[in-house]
Parts: sequence; structure tokens; C-alpha cells
Amino acid sequence: MASLTNKTALVTGGSRGIGAGIAKRLAADGASVAITYTKGADAAASVVTEIERAGGKAIAIEADAANAEAVTAAVEKTIATFGRLDVLVNNAGTAIPKPFEETRLEELDKVININLRGTFIATQAALRHMQDGGRIIMIGSCVGERMMTPGLVAYAATKGAVKMFTQGLAREIGSRGITVNNIQPGPIDTDLNPAAGDWAAPQLANTALKRYGHVEDVAALVAFVAGPEAAYITGANLTVDGGTNA
Repeated sequence: MASLTNKTALVTGGSRGIGAGIAKRLAADGASVAITYTKGADAAASVVTEIERAGGKAIAIEADAANAEAVTAAVEKTIATFGRLDVLVNNAGTAIPKPFEETRLEELDKVININLRGTFIATQAALRHMQDGGRIIMIGSCVGERMMTPGLVAYAATKGAVKMFTQGLAREIGSRGITVNNIQPGPIDTDLNPAAGDWAAPQLANTALKRYGHVEDVAALVAFVAGPEAAYITGANLTVDGGTNA
């Protein structure tokens, strides 16, 4: 039996990049999967189709990560469709790489609202329904723990906040049998942070392996933390960063 059979997972921002990889892996491990997306309905539909073709169950829900009503509705739709919610993966996030002094207020607001406020909203909505054995999984960043990359100051600040949110929440809800963990990717080759992008060189230089990672590298750790063998892991910040923070 697959490790997540009879479980339901909700992955925010699951239409592309790391989120899509996570959704596909959780489905492959037996979970019914809901993904949210803000833009790119075609991409979201493609993820659902790929999961269904492999024999899994999935739905896509349009929901802006910073919109409390939309996120709450997405949680409710997930439960209405699949009957339960066992795993929440707070993956929705964004970065606007540029020197901090040049970053506009509306850009700062966007990064904070999606990366931090959105995580708060989704987690609060999910916790109203989660039972013993539930999993809250954040997708943070290695720069939330150790910052070495110019141009990611505001982004790093939000991911540092996610780190502390994870640790605090793990203690607050541990008695409910729900674990809370933070997966911290390093440079991962995605549309948001391509290995051939303008901001890639300093990130690549900071890795021990001297290469970018792949979405599957992150998805594998998420799947483990979501599964039964990780039942005694909570409040942890686990890096998948090619040795960036070594």
C-alpha cells in the first residue's frame, strides 16, 4: 500500500514548479490531491490531468494565496470533494529579486502577502478540519536561515518568519497529534528561479554541489514528512539546498 493511501493533501500554488512536483509526488504516493492556483488555469489543469492519467485523484481550485475568503473556500472545497484534509503544503510563494533600496512598497506588500500572510491564512483554515496525524508542511527557503544572496532581502525576511512560525506552531498544536515542518529549498531550477537566470550565478556559487536542484528533490522530502515514518518529526527546518547552508 502506498504511504498516503486514503489521505488528502492540499498544495497551494500547485500549478507549476515546486508545487506541481509536490502534487504529483503526493498523488503517486496514494493521496488525493487538491492544488490551488492564481493564474495559469491551463497549467493547473495539466497537473490534474497528469495525476489522473497515472490513476490518481486531483482537482484544481483558483484561489489567490493572499485572499482569505478564496483560500478558506479552497479548503472547504477540498473537504467537500474528498471528505477530509490530512496534509497541507504551504507552497505558494514569490520573490522579486532586486536591491532592497530599489524595491517598491507594492512589491514588498506582494512578497509579504503571498509568502507570509497567505501561509497564515491557509494554515488557520486547514487546522479547523485536521485530525490526529495531520501534517502542516511549509515550503520555506534556505535563505530564511542563512542569507548569502544579494537581491533577496525581503524574500529572506518572509521565509525567516515562516521558519519561526513553524517552530511556534509545532509546539502549540503538538498535543493534537499534528506535525508542523518547514522544508527549505536552495536553488531549484524552476520558472521563478531558472538555473540560467540573471540571479543564478551567486546562488550557484554558494552551493557545495555546484549545481541547481530539481523539483523532484524537494517533492521527495515533502512526501517523506507527509508520510507515517515522519510521525516523530515536528518543528524541524529541513534543507534541500545542495549544501548552500553547510
